[in-house]
Amino acid sequence: MTARLSLYPKAEQELYKLDRSVKATFYDFSDRFRQNPRHVSLKLRPLKGNPKIHSAWLDDSYRVLLTRTGTEPNGDESWLVIAVRHRRAVYEQLSVAVNRVTGEIEFVDLSTVGESALRRAGINLTPAEPEDVSAGTTQATQPQQPAATEALLAGYTAEQLSELGVAEPLIALALAVTTSEELDQLVKNAPLLSQDVLYGLAAQMPIEDVRAEITARVAIEEPVDTDDFTTALARTAVTSVDEHVAAAIEQGDFRAWKYFLHPTQARLVNRDYSGEARVSGGPGTGKTIVALHRVHHLAKQLPPGQNKPILLTTFTKNLTTDLRNRLASLLEAQPELMDRVDIVHIDQLASRVLGENAQPGRTRNRIDDKVALAELRTMLFELDERAWEPEFLMEEWEQVILGQSIPTRSAYFQARRAGRGRPLTRPERNAVWKLIEQFTTRLDKAGMETWGQASERAARYEIERAARITARQSYKDELGAQDLRHRDDGSGMRYLNHRYRHIVIDEAQDLRPAHWKMLRAMVASGPNDMFITGDTHQRIYDNQVALSALGIKIRGRSSRLTLSYRTTKEILAEALKVVDNQNFDDLDDGTDTLNGYRSVLHGPAPQFVHYDTWQDELEGLATTMRAWHEELATDPTGAPRDPRGLVAIAVAERDKVNEVMYYLTTKAHITCAELTKDGPRGDGMVHVGTMHRFKGLEYQKLAIVAASDGILPRTAAVEAYRTQDPARYERELRKARALLFVATTRARDALTISWHGKPSPFLPS
Repeated sequence: MTARLSLYPKAEQELYKLDRSVKATFYDFSDRFRQNPRHVSLKLRPLKGNPKIHSAWLDDSYRVLLTRTGTEPNGDESWLVIAVRHRRAVYEQLSVAVNRVTGEIEFVDLSTVGESALRRAGINLTPAEPEDVSAGTTQATQPQQPAATEALLAGYTAEQLSELGVAEPLIALALAVTTSEELDQLVKNAPLLSQDVLYGLAAQMPIEDVRAEITARVAIEEPVDTDDFTTALARTAVTSVDEHVAAAIEQGDFRAWKYFLHPTQARLVNRDYSGEARVSGGPGTGKTIVALHRVHHLAKQLPPGQNKPILLTTFTKNLTTDLRNRLASLLEAQPELMDRVDIVHIDQLASRVLGENAQPGRTRNRIDDKVALAELRTMLFELDERAWEPEFLMEEWEQVILGQSIPTRSAYFQARRAGRGRPLTRPERNAVWKLIEQFTTRLDKAGMETWGQASERAARYEIERAARITARQSYKDELGAQDLRHRDDGSGMRYLNHRYRHIVIDEAQDLRPAHWKMLRAMVASGPNDMFITGDTHQRIYDNQVALSALGIKIRGRSSRLTLSYRTTKEILAEALKVVDNQNFDDLDDGTDTLNGYRSVLHGPAPQFVHYDTWQDELEGLATTMRAWHEELATDPTGAPRDPRGLVAIAVAERDKVNEVMYYLTTKAHITCAELTKDGPRGDGMVHVGTMHRFKGLEYQKLAIVAASDGILPRTAAVEAYRTQDPARYERELRKARALLFVATTRARDALTISWHGKPSPFLPS
């Protein structure tokens, strides 16, 4: 009798953490079990407390817990490994069942639950191997005692928790816990749906919102047979135990976490959408992971041989490199799927379009916004023009004129300027248009253009291309769907189809309006055309858009992720205070929120440290870096570890980056690697960069320095707008808040924020 063996995700995570010798024994066990699950050496027996769970011997100390999931078509037995643990950690009160909402197999272990909660719920834990109790196991709890304080979820009933999908063995306990610490213990190893529901209710989310935002998103439509483990196994994310599993487990649990899909995320990834779809969520909620898995899902559906029909794009070069590397890892078992994906950052994509349409001898030197602003300031000085701030004119040009592809002065008179704050009369618009016209002429004569201009030109080319494709399709339909390719010359062949079948966009909140218009023209409107992930709370560039005005309809197809997998509760609580009570848009005409945003991770509380001078702060920073280096120089087992790349320092100002690196290198003898648009430069121990460079990154320990008033925000840059342009003043402050929010949420385990003089007004009091 042979068997097929699969691994439950929790069992896979337990294996990652075990000693290498135990892992090797598990591979041998798996081989023997597949050959004959009833072999006497395995000592397979059901637990008394739950006969659906069987215990088998891995060796004298460790046990493998399994559940039978049916019979394969070829007659093999099907078994699921649900846990691998020391014999002293095996109790009769383990439970495996089919969730009535998701139809998936769930494993519940009450041995991790706090003693007080177990006692109030009247639950006694009985070791499965009683002779080992003396070895230090948790003893059976005492009979039920009344709760000393009101239960945390006192307003809910067992029926409500059951209907929301909480695992049955956890319901009585959930209604008995009285503190958030007890709840943390309860859900630490609970099924994911139970975690989300209980944390949502504890965070005072209305039960209707929990039902709609958590339960409904993972619920299946068909009735669930809770006794049908065979069908439930097909719905459950498991790993087949074969020769590839060993290599994956050897890489440690970070690899699994980096690509793990929560069931809520998986539903978003695998869904068929009637058009454009958007996924939002706070830092660490897995938006990028969702985007990568969405690409994988779409690539699997396409036939081979097509020329990169999927576009994966984002705002910056370094994030694009990260996406390419992570997608390659995700598709490691199917490398041929990489050939179906075009991975390019948005400005590089615009350059490609312009290159295809370039006229001989008409190349232009593209300049960044800082260079363009300096050029505009010079022009205004030469004209002795003092009525308009160069920053205002630059934004009006970028956001309104280029953003809406306004071709004439009369069209500008009618242009929509929502969100710009300062209203403009007709004479004022005329004056602005005249100055912008002079500026663009100046750039053109110098052979220069901004990236905003380049994006707008690329968008126009793509819109024209899309119009030709539509016209050809109409002509083809009129002729009875004849193949028109024989009528085309070489240049006409490019107008047969749109560039892409699917477009996936990460960090969408930073794209310019012209970027969106270009992307919209690159893919035909239809099912699964555009998949958008982003968080406007992390918008650190002033590119605000309303997608519906640009032909992208996300209403009714927007979803929000609320569970952070990166940042601890302690860090998250302080980070949320930075953006609390601020208005953020939803990439359309609505507002976005972080309500219900939460974490299941715990760590030390962030440290807030004041220094009198910048020199004092640098000395304190060096002390912190030495302590962190010593702490990270060994792994949890005590083995030496290379801590490079685990620690970083974020700074608000570019000049301060140089000062930090110089001090640490010359005075403290700590090597540094500067974060650039191409990633870390050098292999120094500590990564140092401006807050802008930390977008999309993560570090085990992070220090934010020079978080002082006047630096964050830069008072000299924003104070003038307080009375002259209040709307812009608020936008500048909101952008600076978002920058600090991004920086604080890059820390995974430890965060220190320091300042000299007066603290930034954005810091929690």
